[in-house]
Amino acid sequence: MYYGEIKNCDIANGEGVRVTLFVSGCTNHCKNCFQPQTWDFAYGQPFTKETEEQLLSLLAPSYINGLTLLGGEPFEPENQRALVPFLRRVRERYPRKNIWGFSGFTYEELTTDRTYPRCEATDEMLSLLDVLVDGRFVEELKDISLRFRGSSNQRLINLNATRQTGRLCLLPDRDRH
Repeated sequence: MYYGEIKNCDIANGEGVRVTLFVSGCTNHCKNCFQPQTWDFAYGQPFTKETEEQLLSLLAPSYINGLTLLGGEPFEPENQRALVPFLRRVRERYPRKNIWGFSGFTYEELTTDRTYPRCEATDEMLSLLDVLVDGRFVEELKDISLRFRGSSNQRLINLNATRQTGRLCLLPDRDRH
C-alpha cells in the first residue's frame, strides 16, 4: 500500500485533534474529488513499518483524540489488507483513542456478501473503526455546511452504537452546545 500524506493535529476530518492518514488508490473516481491524485495506487510513498511507527508516535500525545483514515479509498481490498494489522496495533497501544474511516463505499456495500470491495479483511477492519463516514462524494449534493463530509448523501455512522443495537446509528449532524 502507498499513502499520499500524513496530517498531524488535523481538526477537519473527525472530532477533536487527530492524526490523519491519506491512503492511495481509489476505484470510485468521484466527479470533482478533492484529491484525484490519490486515485493512483502508487501515488506517494510506500506504507512501511517506519510509517506505522511514525503514526503511532504522532498518536501518543494526550491531546490527540484519534486516527482518521482517508484517501484515496481505505476500503480498497489491498488497502484493507495493509491497514488491518496496523489498526490492531493502534487499538492495542491506544485503546482510548478513536478511529474514523472515510469511504466512498456505503456501509451496506461493505457489509453485503459478494460485493466489491468486500474481502477477507473487511469485517475486521469495520470492527476496528468507531466511526465510518460513508458514500461517494456527489457534486450535485455538495453542501459545505455539513459536518465532516462534502455531500448530503454521505453519512456519519456510529459503528459502536450500530454494533451494540444491531441497527444503523448515525452521529448527530451538529455539535450540541
